[in-house]
Amino acid sequence: MTKKEQKSNVIPYQKRKSINIGIIIFGIIFVYLVATIVLYLAAPHVTVYEVRQGSILKDNAYTGLAVRSETIVYAEEAGYANYYVENNHKVRVGTNVYSISNQKLDFQDTISEEQEILTNEEMRILLLKIQSYNAQFRENDFTTTYQLKSDLENSLGKYTSHSKQDQLQSILTTGTYSDLLLKAATQDGVIVYSVDGMEALTAESVTLKQLKKGDYKKTTFSNNRQVAAGDPVYKIVNDDKWQLLIEVSEETKKLLTDKGSVKVHFKKDNQETYGKISFLENMEQPVVCLSFNHSMVRYINERYLDVELILEDETGLKIPKSSKTTKEFYVVPKSFLTQGGNSSSDGVMIHTKDEDGNAITRFLQTTVYYEEEESVYLDPNVFGKSTILLKPDSTETFTLNEKRALNGVYCINKGYAVFKQIQILCESDEYFIVEEGNDFGLSNYDHIALEGKSIQENDVVF
Repeated sequence: MTKKEQKSNVIPYQKRKSINIGIIIFGIIFVYLVATIVLYLAAPHVTVYEVRQGSILKDNAYTGLAVRSETIVYAEEAGYANYYVENNHKVRVGTNVYSISNQKLDFQDTISEEQEILTNEEMRILLLKIQSYNAQFRENDFTTTYQLKSDLENSLGKYTSHSKQDQLQSILTTGTYSDLLLKAATQDGVIVYSVDGMEALTAESVTLKQLKKGDYKKTTFSNNRQVAAGDPVYKIVNDDKWQLLIEVSEETKKLLTDKGSVKVHFKKDNQETYGKISFLENMEQPVVCLSFNHSMVRYINERYLDVELILEDETGLKIPKSSKTTKEFYVVPKSFLTQGGNSSSDGVMIHTKDEDGNAITRFLQTTVYYEEEESVYLDPNVFGKSTILLKPDSTETFTLNEKRALNGVYCINKGYAVFKQIQILCESDEYFIVEEGNDFGLSNYDHIALEGKSIQENDVVF
């Protein structure tokens, strides 16, 4: 037998197939991951929004025309006018306001060393005037620069007024100017050393053209100014009551009609106050008249005031509009609510049947979603159709029929959706401001579904 024949008789050994546990485990894990991803992609996704405190402010910017009780005082003689009362200062009848002389008076505007240092409050007032000017400066309205100059001079004028009074007394005593005539105030009021020709305006006589600033001009008076007989020398405002006239749109008029007053923000000094609302009749366009009985002196030098009418200013919990949804509830008299079972939870007594068909009464625990003076709102999903309720300690019954819808959102603090009612205070284009502190509503830092219509009651949210 040859070697070749010997080799051909050898039968090769075949290995027995075995199961690879690792591949099976890997396959199971792979299938699980694929199924999880598919379920995740197919399931509805809930975006969470954290409720925070906020506010919504709705305002409209306008320029209003100020109307006051103003009286212009005219010079009786020609000469040089000099003033001895600080601008915007209140005077009584008989107070010397200005003098007239045939020649200029030689005043030395000197102040004492103690007067050279401004107090912190005085510095604050001057800085506020400068900051207000910077905030409102417009290159096409350079007249505001002269108004700032006048305001600063008026504010600093009190340091030289006492000196002028002393010098005036010296002039009168020594008789240096024999032709000097003193002119006293003929009525009580606030002195203003400027005129603009609109002092006689009233709310009834104003025109739409006058409500627009246009080519408005104001003349400011200074010391040693030469005047002719009959020229205006100052004006006096004798009433704290004043009005602001504003042309508005029909839409704004409708919003203001139901309001007795409106909050007004004055841009000049960022002050806010309330004005009583009325409307001018027989005008081609709606014109609102805002009446004030204070703050007249604050804006006495202004004929036109830039203001904002704050139509809504609400603070509460701020939520996106997309989170709002509605849900219907049974409205049940509060007297049918009771407690029972093994806890102090709220619920109702209902008429039902046992397994043998016998009528029985049993306690059903239920959640109160909202409460009014005489009624509560209960979830209809826990009751059968036309369920009959029994009033505690009475034979009186109530059949569940009436339903009402509540506005609300789905709160997901506990990992599942719970309906919470909301009371809307005001709204903007994207958000609601809702009531805070309601026992059945939202609280600060609650988590809600951003899209209220994408989720249902008791849906689990991961």
